[in-house]
Order: sequence, then C-alpha cells, then structure tokens
Amino acid sequence: MDFSELIEKRYSVRAYKPDPVEDEKLQQVLEAARLAPTAANMQPFQLIVVHTRGREEEFRRIYNREWFVQAPLIIVVCGIPSKAWVRHDKANYSVVDAAIVMDHLILAATNLGLGTCWIGAFDPKAARQILGIPEEVEPIVMTPLGYPNDQPRPKARKSLVELVRYERW
Repeated sequence: MDFSELIEKRYSVRAYKPDPVEDEKLQQVLEAARLAPTAANMQPFQLIVVHTRGREEEFRRIYNREWFVQAPLIIVVCGIPSKAWVRHDKANYSVVDAAIVMDHLILAATNLGLGTCWIGAFDPKAARQILGIPEEVEPIVMTPLGYPNDQPRPKARKSLVELVRYERW
C-alpha cells in the first residue's frame, strides 16, 4: 500500500486476537523504530518488548484496560534524557525522539497487518517497577502489538483550515 493509504488505515486498536506475532514481523517493526530519525541522530531510546501471557495482572497495574493485555506483546519506548540532543534553550529532545520512534513503529505494524494503540496515560511508577526501568531512563509511550480483533471507527480530525497557518501566526 502507498503511504497515504497506510496513514488512512492506521487506527487505535482496542481489541486483539490472541494469535502470536511472527518473529519476522516483530523484527520488521523494531527495525522501522531503529531507522526513525532522532535529533542529531543520537538515538537516545531503548525499546522493551514484553510478552503478556501469564503477566496480565501485573500489566493491568501499568494500564488498567482489558484490551491492553489481550495482545501477545507490549512494546515500551523509553527515552534516555542524558543521551539526547539538547537545544540551546535547554529543551531535551528525548521525548520528541521517542514519539518519532513510536510513530515509525506503529506505521510499520499497520503495514504488516498488525494493530497498535499509542498509550501515554499509563502509570510510569508501575512500569518502572514491573519492567526494571532504571531511574535515569524515562518510560514515555507504549503500545500493545498484535492482530486486530475489531474494526476502525471513522476518524474525527480537525480540518486543515483549523490547523495550518501560512507565513505567520
């Protein structure tokens, strides 16, 4: 499919089949994340890939939605602020870089027939504890990864007129 179709096809999946994700597809998704652009190409991130089977209860402590643990895998994108590019005004780009990585990951997954759901409203303290994330590393965003067991709903988005300004604010 072409890129426009891919963007249109991607949606936040909230029901997953228990079918395992093939290792080859997982590697393709992870490779898309690896190739994502980051500020100054510093790649200040780490990905944590975890299997949900048998760990559903502890993962509900991170994000308490039944569909979150239906997928066979969860991928967590963590930023490492100390390894990120910092703009002259001290803005640390680790969060921006993690967002770009996740965007590449979810688009690659969609292209392979897999479903994802961008999750930022999780409990970072629980994620740190359960996944053994060190203090200097920030869990930024996560997604289930699996085969969708639902259908996309129509996308509600603002018009370009509401979102785009030309030349000046």
